[in-house]
Order: sequence, then C-alpha cells, then structure tokens
Amino acid sequence: MGLLRIKTMEPTRPSQDWMTQAEEDGRFRFGWNWRRFVEKVGVEHIRKAEDALAWWFPGGGLAGRSFLDAGSGSGLSSLAAVRLGAARVHSFDFDPESVASTSALRARFSPDASGWTIEQGSLLDEAYLRSLGQWDVVYSWGVVHHTGAMWGALDRLSGLVSENGKVLVAVYNDQGLPSRLWWRVKRLYNSGYLGRVVVLALGLPGLAVGGVFHDLARGRSPVVRYRAQERGMTALTDWIDWLGGYPFEFAKPDAVTRFFGERGLQLERDRTVGNKLGCNEFLFRK
Repeated sequence: MGLLRIKTMEPTRPSQDWMTQAEEDGRFRFGWNWRRFVEKVGVEHIRKAEDALAWWFPGGGLAGRSFLDAGSGSGLSSLAAVRLGAARVHSFDFDPESVASTSALRARFSPDASGWTIEQGSLLDEAYLRSLGQWDVVYSWGVVHHTGAMWGALDRLSGLVSENGKVLVAVYNDQGLPSRLWWRVKRLYNSGYLGRVVVLALGLPGLAVGGVFHDLARGRSPVVRYRAQERGMTALTDWIDWLGGYPFEFAKPDAVTRFFGERGLQLERDRTVGNKLGCNEFLFRK
C-alpha cells in the first residue's frame, strides 16, 4: 500500500473506487461510521477519551513519550494522547475514510500539533511497519480483530514496542457460541443492501432497548448513553460499528496474555469482561 502523509488540514475525500472495493470484499466501512461521528465530536467526547487513556497511564504517564495509534479510526485517541502531553504522535489506518476523519479532528481541535502525523497504512503491511521504527507506547484499541488476520496483526504490534515500552490493545472477547453467532450477523450485514437493512432493522432496536434496561438496572439515566460514553464514543456509532464490524475475530484473555508473553511482553494491567460481550483490554510492557 502506498503511503499518504497528510500535510494539509483539509481531509481528502476517499475515492469511490476504494469504497466500492471495500463493499465488494464484504468489509465493513469503518471510516464511513467515523466520519459521521467526527462531525459531532465536542468537548465532552474529548474529555472522556482523555480520561479513558489516562486510566492506563496515570500521573502524566504519556508526557514526553512517543505514541503510535495503530488503526486510528476517528483519531479521538490520538487527540487525547496529544492533549495528555505525548511528545510525538503518529496515527495510521488502513481505511482512507478513517485517515480523513483523523485529519479532520486534528484540523478542528489541534491544528498546531506539529508532532502529530497522520498516514494511511496497514497493520498487515510489514514493509510499512518497519518504516515506523519502535515507540514508547503502541495503542491499538479494537483494531486487530477487524484485520482478517488477528494473530499476525498482534505479532506485528509486539515488534513496534521499544525496550521498556508498552502496548495497549483491546480484543473482542471469545464467548464461545455467541461470538460465532455474532460472526454470522456481521457477515449478513456486509452481504449487501438487503442484509444491511435486515440487521439494522432488528439490531438497532434490540441494542437500544437492552441499553435502557442495563442503565436502569444500575440506577443510571439512559439519556447519558446518547451523549459521550467511555472513550468518547456515542451509542449510535458504537452500535453500527458492532453490528457491521467485519472481518471479526475474537480470543480468550489467557490466549492473548500467553501470546504476548511468548514475545517478551509481560502483562502489567488488564480489564476483562468475563463471559460478557465486549472487548478485553490489556496493557503489556516489553
């Protein structure tokens, strides 16, 4: 894949050829979802994203560090890293619409961040990754399981971490049969227009109702869900991402921990979801 280094503040519009090819390959257009989200990002979303990142790196743990956002999506986590004092931030994504989203977010909220670069690139492109060198912090939240080659992507992530550096990664939880049924739902969503309509028509109301009951059972107002969530996401963006996010892979926590351990990275902190739906999060140190 050729490299596209963003030099201007105005995001480029992805070509229609790429959009068509993504749909023909049965691949969810994550960047399309992010572009819609970025238009609505405000101060509360950014604050939530900063809080989420600071939880993993407390006490100014990102200050003066280099930060690689592997699969930047909307760019919100990259922006949070900049605001938390990272000295150098590099964002890359396979999806040109995500690259455009990250660039648009930078233009709105951090146009003078000279240490923040944005580029198109893939976690599966070994030559590209070698060109990046190693980083103090490698961040890849909810990305590797959408590459179509999850374990290979995790292996490449481990090679991007400098000595004594850290990698923060989130991977979909393996729930057994439910995960395999969700694979079929996502596959149906990306099978064509009719499949997308069916999944959205059935899935969005189900997720909305489930979210309301979940909040009420915990004494929370369901209204909050429709504003900025943890990591700055919004409910609708999250739901569409979940229903359509394909390719889709998953792993049990001990498998991820063992995999990184074999590559010289030790678990420093984690946050897992048990037997529930969602992502297990891991912070490893090299």
